[in-house]
Amino acid sequence: MHVRTCIAVVALAVFPPPNSFRESTAAPIPRSYLGFDTNLYPGDDALSTLRKTFSFTGYWLSPPPGQTSTTWLGKRAALQSMGFGFLVLYRGAESSRIKTEADAAQQGTLDAANAATSAADEGFPAHTRIFLDIEEGGRLPPVYHAYLRAWVDGLTRANYRAGVYCSGMPATEPHGVKIVTADDIRNNIGSRTLAYWVYNDACPPSPGCVAAKAPPSPAASGVSYAAVWQFAQSPRRKNFTPKCSTTYQANGNCYAPEDVAKTWFLDIDTATSPDPSH
Repeated sequence: MHVRTCIAVVALAVFPPPNSFRESTAAPIPRSYLGFDTNLYPGDDALSTLRKTFSFTGYWLSPPPGQTSTTWLGKRAALQSMGFGFLVLYRGAESSRIKTEADAAQQGTLDAANAATSAADEGFPAHTRIFLDIEEGGRLPPVYHAYLRAWVDGLTRANYRAGVYCSGMPATEPHGVKIVTADDIRNNIGSRTLAYWVYNDACPPSPGCVAAKAPPSPAASGVSYAAVWQFAQSPRRKNFTPKCSTTYQANGNCYAPEDVAKTWFLDIDTATSPDPSH
């Protein structure tokens, strides 16, 4: 009995059935990872609770929108000790402040240098990807594309990598033309390598404020090349989220499932990596 069993096993190893061979060589199904971002650092006491749900977190090197400082500085070690990956963020310039190509080149180079210096000061190693926060949607003016090219080139010289946080939602121009900001950037960035973190909280494709164990792929945002998709925002934008309104709390915010006290309102992201900036 034992001899026959051993022979059968050897034969199987040498001459695997066709179906078995096909299964063993099939490409693995890509996995998505859940993360969060928020303008204000939620506090050290929040980390163990948030880590139960999320693989990564946003990390502001610069003041986020509406703020004059960032509360994230000095928190990398605490987050890393809990096993969080990172989405490193730097606030982009407003297009209204960029008047000429010279302004664009100067501001993009300056912002890249400041972002790289801050990242190094925070302990983020070389080749960390820093996402430029672009709050404006639709088609960007030509000088802003010049600014973005200078941003990418500046980070490359500093031995860091570039990404953008931008709209992945179609905007309608005159005569019914639709434009997605991510596509507009991609069409104007040239041969430069850029990672795209897109926001699209419209339901659908967004599932709303849902922290699923198997989160959707970033490509489900409608931007096939997106590396990260922000699919829920706090507070919810009522004009885009009527079909998923019940997934948000009564105050319109999104919270982690483990946050029973509803203390830390969040934006929710999905990514192709548990550490998108690396």
